[in-house]
Amino acid sequence: MSLQRISAEQALSQLADFSTVIDARSEGEYAEDHLPGAVNWPSLHDDERKIVGTSYKQISQFEAKKLGAALVAKNIAAHIQRDVLDKPREWQPLVYCWRGGKRSGSLALVLDQIGFKVTLVDGGYKAFRAALVADLPQLAAQHHYRVVCGPTGSGKTRLLQALAAQGAQVLDLEALANHRSSVLGMIPGVAQPSQKAFDSRIWAALRSFDPTRPVYVESESKKVGNVAVPEGLITTMRACPCLRIDLAEEERVALLLEDYDFFVRDIEFFCTRLTALTEARGNATVQDWQARARSGDVASVVLELLKNHYDPGYLQSMQRNFTQHETARGLSPRNRSVEAMAELAQQILAEA
Repeated sequence: MSLQRISAEQALSQLADFSTVIDARSEGEYAEDHLPGAVNWPSLHDDERKIVGTSYKQISQFEAKKLGAALVAKNIAAHIQRDVLDKPREWQPLVYCWRGGKRSGSLALVLDQIGFKVTLVDGGYKAFRAALVADLPQLAAQHHYRVVCGPTGSGKTRLLQALAAQGAQVLDLEALANHRSSVLGMIPGVAQPSQKAFDSRIWAALRSFDPTRPVYVESESKKVGNVAVPEGLITTMRACPCLRIDLAEEERVALLLEDYDFFVRDIEFFCTRLTALTEARGNATVQDWQARARSGDVASVVLELLKNHYDPGYLQSMQRNFTQHETARGLSPRNRSVEAMAELAQQILAEA
């Protein structure tokens, strides 16, 4: 038989070598985090894990194992029927579960018996997570970054998107975090990843980059919504050269009204999010902003948020944390448009 085991460190370095990476854990475990690119073939579904666990506690370990074996056999049969019958002999899967034990082992054994070259991760997801956390700092340090700076609404994300469209290496932390990195930055209906999944997304992105070319990244704070940028990455970013976007106030307000159009469409959601600023700005100010927003004057509220809340804090943070901010190269797009940002990206890359 061709069943083999590799360490989590080997799995990290060889992910691209496998035909399919299979996560044999339940849907809930997979949703929290998984190896980059992995597909989910649960050996036990979420509800079945609970049933087996209850049997283990209330009846006996032996009875729980029998029940679990029946459920695992049923689920593996379904995976074979649905996902394996079309696979050629050359198909080579990597399989793992929580600690590389019974769930992944059962699936791997069946695939091995069929005749496929199957690989198991020693220690499973738990070992993979430890290896990824250990690898992130040195992986982050391999790259040299160009940090895109500028106050809220200056078009940093639009410039990153324009750079990416023209072939630059871009690490868009806000896109990876499903958040726009401020008190008002949550995206309605879009959940943030877990911290573990955020780390995995960053690791996968960094691993895909060429270390000989610059990586463009926004001047994020340590947290993007509810998730934290890995310490090794944020430390490296803060020592790198900066590019500063300068955009007129009226353009910044218009840009924010376009990019946060869901606030304009749902004023009550906007007003609810403004409540989070009560401690910092005072109840009277927040209530005034809410009243004006409800009356349709969102633009003036956004302008005051920029001038009185976001801009002072952003400048202080940049001066405190980014060592090359004072010598940042100034960039002045002609306006906020996508076309203007594309022109600016072209200019940056031509001069790089």
